[in-house]
Amino acid sequence: MEEHVKIAGPVNGNFTFKKHPDGTIDKGRVICVLCKKEFAYHRSSSSLAYHINAKHPVASATAANVSGKDAPNLASHSNTLRQTKLEDNTPRMSKSATERLTNVLAKWIAMNCRPINIVEDEGLTEVLQTASNDPLYKPPCRATVTTKISKMYEGEKKKKLEILVEDSPNCIAITGDHWTSAGNHSYFGVTGHFINNEWNLNSFALTIMKSETRHFADKCAEQFLQVANDWGIEAKISTIGTDSAANMLAAMRALPYEHIACNAHILQRTITVCLDNSGFVGVLAKCRKIVGHFKQSPASTTELNQQQVALGKKSEHLIQDVPTRWNSTLAMVSRLLRNQEAVQATMDQRNNHRLVMPTEAEWGKLQRLEVLLEPCRYVTELLGGEAYVSCSIVLPAFRHLDRIMDITDDDPAYVVKFKNAFQKELAARQPDVNKKTWLKLATALDPRFKDLKCLPREKREQVWTSLENMLQAAEPRRADTLQLSTEEDEPAQKKRRSALILGSDSDSEEDGNEYGELQRYRAEPSISIDDCPLQWWYDHSGTYEKLSALARKYLASPATSVPCERLFSLAGHIVQKKRAALLPENVTKLVCLSDWLKKEK
Repeated sequence: MEEHVKIAGPVNGNFTFKKHPDGTIDKGRVICVLCKKEFAYHRSSSSLAYHINAKHPVASATAANVSGKDAPNLASHSNTLRQTKLEDNTPRMSKSATERLTNVLAKWIAMNCRPINIVEDEGLTEVLQTASNDPLYKPPCRATVTTKISKMYEGEKKKKLEILVEDSPNCIAITGDHWTSAGNHSYFGVTGHFINNEWNLNSFALTIMKSETRHFADKCAEQFLQVANDWGIEAKISTIGTDSAANMLAAMRALPYEHIACNAHILQRTITVCLDNSGFVGVLAKCRKIVGHFKQSPASTTELNQQQVALGKKSEHLIQDVPTRWNSTLAMVSRLLRNQEAVQATMDQRNNHRLVMPTEAEWGKLQRLEVLLEPCRYVTELLGGEAYVSCSIVLPAFRHLDRIMDITDDDPAYVVKFKNAFQKELAARQPDVNKKTWLKLATALDPRFKDLKCLPREKREQVWTSLENMLQAAEPRRADTLQLSTEEDEPAQKKRRSALILGSDSDSEEDGNEYGELQRYRAEPSISIDDCPLQWWYDHSGTYEKLSALARKYLASPATSVPCERLFSLAGHIVQKKRAALLPENVTKLVCLSDWLKKEK
C-alpha cells in the first residue's frame, strides 16, 4: 500500500512518498499520482500546490471539495484525469462543414483554373481560418484536392452524358480544332452543340485530348470518330465545324457528316489579304511604327496619358495590330484616330523627329478604313457566338457586307480597289453553291430571315422545294398499312396521297400534310432581327410539329469553330509555363470541368 502525504489544502492525496528498492520510504521525495513526476519535499506544500493548480486544474478543484478521508479515492481516478489543452476550448468546425469546405475549394480551383498547390498558400489558410472562425483549420492537401476534382469530373461527365441521351434531339453539331500547349504538346479539342426540349441552345466541351501523331487527314478523321464513340453520339452528329486548313477539309471528305467551314476565319482571311494589297499599306505601316514607339517608351506613354487628360479624353494605351488577332487592325486605327491630337502633342513635346506622323490625307484614309472595317467587326462577333443561333446568320451577314462593299461615285481609287478585292476574295473563299445547302435551309428555318432576301430570287424557291422533299421523306411510311387495307380502301388511300402531293390542306386533322404546314409557315410574318428565333419555335412547335424538328436540327450548328478557340483560351490559362508538365488526363479534366462548371452558373 502506497503511503500518501498528509498535506493540508488542495494537494492532499495527490502525492505519495517515494519508495526505495528495499521497500523503505524516502520522506524527502514525493511523486505526483496524476503525472508520476518526482518532487523534493521539505514539509512545504507550496511547490506541490502550484504543480496541481497549473498542470491538473480538474484534480485541484476536485481535491478542494473532498474531505481528508476521501482523498485516497482520488488516486484511484488519476488515470481518467488529464491536462486541459488550449485547443479543447477553441470552437472547431464540424466534420460535415469541413467536408463541404473541401468540396467548395476543389470546385473553385477547377472552375477558375487555379493551380492545385494553392492549398499550400499561407495567405489562403489564414483567409479560410478567419472565414470559418476556426483558427486551427488546415486546408486539404494536394492529393485530396486532386481526388476531389477527379470525382467531380466523373460526376459532371455523367450528367452531360445523360443530357445528350435524354434531353437532346437526334442531331448534335460539333466543332473541332488543334492547339499546341506551352509545353509544346499538341491537343485536340471538340465542343458539342444542340437545342434541347425547352428550345435552349446548349454548348459545352466534349474533350481536349493529347494528340500523339501529326495532323494528317486520316488521323484527324479518326480523332473525330473516337470522340463521337466515347460520347455515344456517332448516329446523332449532324455537322462538324472546323477551320479551312487542308488537312481538316480532307478529313471532312472522309467522314459521313456535313462540314461547315469557319465563316469567321473566311472573313478575317479576306480582310487580311485585301489590306496587304490595298492603298492602305503605307499609312498602316506608319501607324504600326507610332504604336511600337509608345509600347517601347514608358516616358512617351506617360506623356501621352498626360496629354489625353489635358484634352479631356480618357487615358488609354495605344493598340498594336497582330495578323492573327481578329479585328486588331480596326482597333489600332480607331484608337489612333480617337487620340490623334494627344499623339501629335506628345510627339511635338518630345521633339521626336524619327517618327513620321500621317498627313492630313492619310488621316482621312484611316477614317475611311475604319468605316469599311467596322461592319466586318460586327459580323465577326455576330458569327462567333455560341449562346445564340449563328448558322442562319451567315448568308444574310455576308450579303450585308457585299452590299456595303458596293462601289459608289464618291469612293476614291484606293477604296474602290479595296472593295473590289474584298468582294472577289469573299466570294472565292465561301463554299460553292452545293455546299451552301445547310446554310440556306438554316436561313429559311429562322423566322427572322425566312424571306430569303439574301439569295437571288431564282434560288429562293429551290430552298422551299428542298424543305418540302425533306418533310415528305420524314413522313412515316404507310407500306404496311397499304398491304393490310382492302381493295375497297385503296381509292381513299390514293386520294389522300394525291392531296399530299398537291399540297392542299385536309379537312381532317389526321389528314394534315407537311406541305400545308410548310405553306402556313411561309405565310407567317417574319420576326424582328432582335427577337429570338428559338423562342418563336418554342411558342409554335405544336403548330409546326415536323417543321420544328428540322429547325432544331439546322439551327443548332455553329457558324464558326470559335467555340474551340474559346476552349483553347481556357486551356492556356491552365497549361502555363509553370504547369507545362501537367499530365494529359489532368489537362482534359481541368479544361472540361472548368467549361462545364462556368456554363452551369
